[in-house]
Amino acid sequence: MKYLFLVNVLLAIIWAAVGGTFTVPNLLFGFVLGTIVLFIIREKAGTLRYFQRVRRIVSLLFLFIVELIKSAAKVAILAVCPNIKLKPGFFAYELKTDRDLEITILANLITLTPGTLSVDVSDDKKYLYIHAITIDDLEDMREEIETGFERKIMEAFR
Repeated sequence: MKYLFLVNVLLAIIWAAVGGTFTVPNLLFGFVLGTIVLFIIREKAGTLRYFQRVRRIVSLLFLFIVELIKSAAKVAILAVCPNIKLKPGFFAYELKTDRDLEITILANLITLTPGTLSVDVSDDKKYLYIHAITIDDLEDMREEIETGFERKIMEAFR
């Protein structure tokens, strides 16, 4: 399971070597072909979990794109509307995960979403400190992070 991504990359390199062209599109095509081959032999090669993980990572990316669009629209509305009463502030989000990779991905996804910024992680890795451009309902924001990004990250990387 750990080496299946590397096997997939190796299959892409073999594809490019057989074709004699090491271009990015050809390597990507070889990677897709390698994925198809691994999918076809998934039961014999034990690659079923690999495809489940890929599906979960794609689901996380889709959630990020949806949240990015929603947040960008919200920030754009805040920027163009006059006399909006913003309620900016910091809040502590209690982390359910304690793994460095998962915390880093969560903090980066929050920072990449317009209107929010990950500021710090507590020394004991129990809290993520976040700044939001406006905090309408604090519990709703915490629940959205927990049931959205954090849950999807934990599903994808465990």
